[in-house]
Amino acid sequence: MTFLVINGPNLNMLGIREPDIYGRRTYADLEAHIRGAAQRLGVAVELFQSNHEGAIVDRIQEAYGKADGIIINPAAYTHTSIAILDALKAVGLPAVEVHLSDISQREPFRRVSYVAPACIRTIAGMGFDGYTEAIRTLVEHLSRREN
Repeated sequence: MTFLVINGPNLNMLGIREPDIYGRRTYADLEAHIRGAAQRLGVAVELFQSNHEGAIVDRIQEAYGKADGIIINPAAYTHTSIAILDALKAVGLPAVEVHLSDISQREPFRRVSYVAPACIRTIAGMGFDGYTEAIRTLVEHLSRREN
């Protein structure tokens, strides 16, 4: 199994950006965490981060026929991007939405996810471990489909 892991705007600023919300670990730490979790769970991952909505849409479309599933932290685009929603729907791959913080406990505008309807699950508030849970969720989902 191969999963595309997409991280949206400002996640490259982890460790600097609002450490009281997102912690002091860096984006490089997050990448290492994801790679380690994928290895333990026996899957391959391709990591992608962009601050640009169109680049994220392009990468989702490029995953068609190549990836078995998508893990996406759309970051601020969660609350604004119909384009990312439409791209996820278009490729039809199982997707899991991840957020480091618990968006349901944040500002009212952060509580709405435009991306969630295209995802089999949303995981929020687990920090880096949310990505491990997302990988596990996709592995279990795809294993059930194969049986």
